Parts: sequence; structure tokens; C-alpha cells
Amino acid sequence: MKAIVIHGAKDLRIEERPLEAVGTGQVEIAIEAGGICGSDLHYYNHGGFGAIRVREPMILGHEIAGTVKALGEGVGVLAVGDRVAVSPSRPCNHCQYCLRGLQNQCLNMRFYGSAMPMPHIQGAFRQQLVAESWQCHKIDDGISIQEAAFAEPFAVTLHAVNRAGSLLGKRVLVTGCGPIGALAIMSARLHGAREIVATDVMDGVLDLAGTVGADRTINVATHPEQLSAFGANKGYFDVMFEASGNERAVRSGLDVLAPRSILVQLGLGGDIAIPQNVIVSKEIDIRGTFRFHEEFGLAVNLINSRRVDFKPLLTGVYGIDEAVAAFEVAGDRSRSMKVQIAF
Repeated sequence: MKAIVIHGAKDLRIEERPLEAVGTGQVEIAIEAGGICGSDLHYYNHGGFGAIRVREPMILGHEIAGTVKALGEGVGVLAVGDRVAVSPSRPCNHCQYCLRGLQNQCLNMRFYGSAMPMPHIQGAFRQQLVAESWQCHKIDDGISIQEAAFAEPFAVTLHAVNRAGSLLGKRVLVTGCGPIGALAIMSARLHGAREIVATDVMDGVLDLAGTVGADRTINVATHPEQLSAFGANKGYFDVMFEASGNERAVRSGLDVLAPRSILVQLGLGGDIAIPQNVIVSKEIDIRGTFRFHEEFGLAVNLINSRRVDFKPLLTGVYGIDEAVAAFEVAGDRSRSMKVQIAF
């Protein structure tokens, strides 16, 4: 089978890899769609992120969907021909965090396409994948395979909403309107947000933010005063989803958050400086959010029930042999939102 393999920064290759055998409780899946994620782009552009570096060839990819081709012994919930979204999250379910229901913090996590451990966890940008049956969530007829491949990033934002607590009647700020920011807008709308304001520095992505559910969009590069106006009377917003990883976005968001509000940090970045006095005086909660677990099944259910429409976010689909071009387009925010690969 063909697979998309990263060897180092800007060294992406299409390689032949051996097919895998199906074991007990497993299924063989023909992968048909895979979305390029921000972490994939970090591996492609920089060879890693932070202290995490590619130290051996690694198959990329974890936003995937495909069709079941074979069943291992003991699999009764799926059938050959079923189309499935595949969760890339494979916790051990035995460590101290898994036993507390915190599978996303698993000490022995095997998450597709991760260079954290050595040897690396090989990813799912390949033509054939053998997965545990419990990773696979059936997609209803009429749902495209491209929509199904959105389940993973959508689950990331559903977990962020879970971390925020109830959004019913809340005023929400979303900073950074790339794929995760846009999906955070959709998740917040589904969970009862009264008002959603989205910010970014590019008009194109802000237009899409409005299309998927933001009540108002603000370009903070050209009109920062429109956001700062929300700072009157100690602030306006009850919850902020920070999806840019940018220090200026965090600081400007803290200025417009109301007392006893919640900042959920989705975006990854380097070390930043934050105004502690603002956090203390306004009693602001800052909460991290990392991956997901049970939210993947919810994501698929919401897709199957057509509660969400991802079509505006899909920029284009490239064949596996066009992987380098796909990654170049995916890394250009002026040209893309979400790019997928067809296998």
C-alpha cells in the first residue's frame, strides 16, 4: 500500500508499506479521506513542534474515514462495506488516568501520527489501516466520506466546550478562525451560546466564521478598537475559546472577558506572558483542553443527524500522489481552510 511518510522538515515522501494482518477484535479499513491537521503541518514545515521532533520516518495523519474491508474474529458490531470515521485515540485503559476516566491523559497513549514516543506512533495517511473495532464509528448513508473525516477535529472542539461547562445563554468569544476556531464556533452554537463573536487577522477566514455561525466577526489587525470596545464595565464575554496560540490574542481576550469568566486555551504556541493582575482581579479561570475521548462518538452522532455542515470549510481534496502540493496549500491560510487527501 501507499503511505505518506515524513522524514524531516519539507521531506515528505510517498512510500510503499506492507499491508497489515487483521487480528481478533480488529477491522481492516480502506482509508478514503484524510484531513491535514495543524500538527501534520508542524511536522512537514518544521520537523516537529517544541521539543517533539521526528527522529525516524513516520506516517502522518489522524483525521480519517474509510470503508470496512475485512473483520477480525469476534467483531460483531460492524460489517464489511460499512463506512466509518476512525478515532485516532488509543488509550491503554489501564493506567491511573484511564482508570479515572481521563483517557485523553493516558500515560501509554498510542495516538496516530505522533513523534512523542520512540519508536514513533505511525499515522493513518495510508491506503489500508487495521484498527480496533471500538475505534470505528459507523457513518450513515448520505453522509460523504469527506464530512466523516471532520469527526476528529470536531471532537477536539466538543471537548473544549466540555471543559468550558454550560454555554447556555453565554456570550462567547472565539479568537483565531482557522479550522479549529471555526469548528469551535459550530460547537458553541450547538451548545446554546447566546452570542458568538469571532476574531482573526484575515478577512477570508472571518467570512467563513460568519458562514458557520458567528454573529459578528472582527479583524483585529485592521479594527482592533472594535474588540477593545467590549472591555467597558470590566468586560463582556462569559467564555473565550482561544484557538490561535498567539499572545496578543490571549491578552486582548483577557481585557474583554467579564469577571468570573472562563478562558479555554485550544491553540498551541510557545511560552507567553500574561497579565496576572487581570486574572486575579477579575477572577478568571484559565483551562487547558487536550484532544478528546468520548466526544468522538458525539461528533459522529451530530454529523449523522446533520446538525452540522462542514462543506464551507473544505477547501479542496488532493490525491495521495499530490500530497506535497496538498500540504503546501494547507499551510497557506490565504488559500485554504481544511485540505483533505483522497487515498
